[in-house]
Amino acid sequence: MLLLNGDHVRQALPVAEAHRVVAEVMRRYSGGDVVQPVRTVLGSGDSSLLGVMPCHVSGEPDAGYGLKAVLHAPGNSARGLPTHVGMVVVFDPETAQPLALIDGASVTALRTAAASAVATEALAAPDAGDLALIGAGTQARSHLLALREIRTLRRVRLWNRGSARAEEFVAWAQERADIEVELTATPADALRGADLVCTTVDTVEPVVQAADLAEGVHVNAVGSSVPGKRELDAAAVASCTVFVDSREGALRESSEIAAPVEEGLVPADRPLTEIGEVLLGKHPGRTAPAERTLYKSLGMAAQDVASGFAIVRAARRLGIGTEADFTC
Repeated sequence: MLLLNGDHVRQALPVAEAHRVVAEVMRRYSGGDVVQPVRTVLGSGDSSLLGVMPCHVSGEPDAGYGLKAVLHAPGNSARGLPTHVGMVVVFDPETAQPLALIDGASVTALRTAAASAVATEALAAPDAGDLALIGAGTQARSHLLALREIRTLRRVRLWNRGSARAEEFVAWAQERADIEVELTATPADALRGADLVCTTVDTVEPVVQAADLAEGVHVNAVGSSVPGKRELDAAAVASCTVFVDSREGALRESSEIAAPVEEGLVPADRPLTEIGEVLLGKHPGRTAPAERTLYKSLGMAAQDVASGFAIVRAARRLGIGTEADFTC
């Protein structure tokens, strides 16, 4: 069994390959080639949460059984540690032996941003390139790297609650991506006129209002992934055509999807189209230049597991990782 840390993951799964893997598994999911229950989430009474997500992906390559276990530890932010800590495990399709134990945080960062890039490519206006980032953490960084691969970014604006982390992001973006990032005082300032938006903050109180969103904007909302958390208010969500990674997961787990229905802004049977259905040609995606589109990302085990198999293949080829004997 291979043990693969974050550096190994980033070496084995570059941004372009993550995009390919995630796009393919989203097609397979919407095409019925994935068995994936809605994740089990446990809480202990404090603010921590444990999510466990098994699945099976059919097809070749990057297929088989696997699971992801992730622990959300908000207190880690003050410790300078990732707030999402976990692992991805994939099993040999023939022998059932564990193939690899993979750092979950790095897989999550790559596949989440890759999914947003897939959604952006499918839904955003062809000339979209004015990007607003809400949040300055790991996901904001991975999203900037992923979106610059598929769009020419003319302008990037950032809002974050803490100024120190925002300034660190600006310096990182200049050094790592050669991109100049403008800091803004409010979310509305970052969003004004933007035609691409990525929200990456873990929040109960929404920070994006309907009036902040430009006509024709595409939004990737990724920061709130459990019930009770929302980045966009109900009116903002109601103003968009909504797309999801998993319809079943979104209906059961997303407060952003539920709130507009509860507030009477949209009907309970409002269509929710999966990105995989757009990729398969079952839905046209954006249908008008002024249409606002929203990709509500909750993440799927299938994205992690397919990424895990791709990482193992690349790690074997590159000769990276630590071998551990897991047999009796």
